[in-house]
Amino acid sequence: MSEITVYKLDENGRPVWQYPAQVLERQANYIRLEAFFNRDDLTLDYTTFKRGDRFVETFYTERWYNVFAVYDRDDEVLKGWYCNVCRPARVEETAVYCEDLALDVWVGADGQTLVLDEDEFAELDLADEERKRGETAVQQLLTLARDRQLPT
Repeated sequence: MSEITVYKLDENGRPVWQYPAQVLERQANYIRLEAFFNRDDLTLDYTTFKRGDRFVETFYTERWYNVFAVYDRDDEVLKGWYCNVCRPARVEETAVYCEDLALDVWVGADGQTLVLDEDEFAELDLADEERKRGETAVQQLLTLARDRQLPT
């Protein structure tokens, strides 16, 4: 496996966060990575992300979202999928760049879905076409969740 750096960017292309990952698979339209949650434990209404949780992250070069399968650090059980609405990823040899558009979808391991941060998405200064693509991405993610076709 080769190491790669993931750069999370805001909607204006400014760096927000970066972290190391290992390449699991590289195809023409996507890259699948393994990374570990490297922040302090974060408890949210729907799950707790723990330092050391394993993330299997799929970034697409033609889709307006990415999908992170989240596995618990203690028992390796799938917690669910955290899906970011974003512009298509830019994948280079040693880096992945992803411009996040604030809107997210959480899919629990039980199939329950939550659409998150709709208010933040509404406040972004986006072209109408990009806003439509973001809204379409949410519907695509909800369909993948319903059909149990999210990547693991």
